[in-house]
Amino acid sequence: MTATPLASLSNVETLEELYEVFDELSMEGGWHRRFPALWPEPRKNLVPARWSYATIKSVLDAAGRLVDHSMADRRNVTLRNPAEGNVYSTVRTLVAAYQLIRPGETADAHRHSPAALRIILEGRGTSTVVNGTRLEMRPGDVLLTPSTAWHSHSADGPDDCYWVDILDVPLIHLLEPMFFEPHPDRLEKDVVDAEVSSLAFRWEDSLARLDAQTSAPEHGMAEREIQLGDPALKTVALHVQRMPAGFRSATLRTTANSIFTVLCGSGETVVDGEVLTWTTGDIVAVPAWRPYQHHTSEDAYLVRASDEPVMRAFDLLRVSD
Repeated sequence: MTATPLASLSNVETLEELYEVFDELSMEGGWHRRFPALWPEPRKNLVPARWSYATIKSVLDAAGRLVDHSMADRRNVTLRNPAEGNVYSTVRTLVAAYQLIRPGETADAHRHSPAALRIILEGRGTSTVVNGTRLEMRPGDVLLTPSTAWHSHSADGPDDCYWVDILDVPLIHLLEPMFFEPHPDRLEKDVVDAEVSSLAFRWEDSLARLDAQTSAPEHGMAEREIQLGDPALKTVALHVQRMPAGFRSATLRTTANSIFTVLCGSGETVVDGEVLTWTTGDIVAVPAWRPYQHHTSEDAYLVRASDEPVMRAFDLLRVSD
């Protein structure tokens, strides 16, 4: 960039000439800002959306016949928010994907700066190895992969295994500390099997904790709710919510972005007036500051993943009913 000689600025006699100088110096004046930097409340950029597990499972099954691990590090499909111009994120700071691994397959180990978690939908006999600890992946379980942890997956049982991945990749894209590294030996050595781990939230434990709750959460968004971890990851909070058939939640809006995974049941979520009908395995994206409410048609369990820890850390978490 070529600097404009200061002497020449004394000859500027009109605003148009001054604005030409701004362009030359790659700057702009606060009184003529082309794009406002501040606005009264969060803008509605990304949109509410729902993805059908039944449909995407068929897509994954087709990919299972056509795509092996020599073609892709993971056989997954990313859920891209359908807002115009968006190319990756499910909500602003988080991305969700469905993944399939078939019997006898192994997804090699790698690590990355984004944190990740897995919500298991179907299949038995599959395990994940995280920093040398092998954990079985069973339906309803939620497993964590913290930032920079080595992790791989393998299927030794008879079933295809399907799960939901949720990562904070869009947040890392924004902040820019992205690092990725494949394992130099393909897989970790000296692996230890474990049933109990701080990285694994077992479905039976979640059910027991929900049964032990004696009152509904104050926000009124579920009949019973528990948090997994405190929070589960530094950038992602996880809440398991139980709602009986015929339940109608309160209406809530929050600056936290949310992704709901339906573990079982059916119903609908009304987001900013838009009705999103869901059933077992589906995913619902609720962008920040959109009022939403749940209605259930049968008993339902949902896992809510949100960026509450990020918003809370910067004192940006706001909740309004």
